[in-house]
Amino acid sequence: MDSFLLALLLVFVLALGGRDQRLVAQLSEALGPSVLLLAVGCAVAAVSAGVMAWLGSEIAALLPRRAARMLVAFALGFAALELALPVRLVPLREPTRSLGALAIVLLARQLGDAARFGVFALAAGAALPLGPGLGGALGGAGALALGWSLGATDLARWPLALIRRLIAGLLLVAAILIGLNARYAML
Repeated sequence: MDSFLLALLLVFVLALGGRDQRLVAQLSEALGPSVLLLAVGCAVAAVSAGVMAWLGSEIAALLPRRAARMLVAFALGFAALELALPVRLVPLREPTRSLGALAIVLLARQLGDAARFGVFALAAGAALPLGPGLGGALGGAGALALGWSLGATDLARWPLALIRRLIAGLLLVAAILIGLNARYAML
């Protein structure tokens, strides 16, 4: 239960201002807030969180305990790096109405974003990947629903770049502390 709640909150916060949330916000504003758009976004968030939770759990199971902790540190470090990079989206000129194309683009963006690296790290550190997977799916769906409901104009009013950089700094500190603990732990 702890890993579920932690993943839910972590993924929601890490996905704020992400490429996937901004894309859904742009499409929602350009095409209107379609329920199918939201449903595709939520389904893709569930798939990407499930894949990353499974990968994190499987890879960590292959490693010794200290190496699995180092894997968690590297995943958090990659998440911090992705958060620190600026998000620049090209304004949509002619938005596609293909939900399949949207699903492919969202899945590709989500598999390499900070929120899914957070799910990977939590699943690598948890006993079972189900909690981080479900929490990551709900947190990602919630972040996409926020972008879908606000639209690109209202979402742009939030200080998302500052929030993402602050969270990147916190993740970097967490990654360093976990990495040092894995490196110099006596257990």
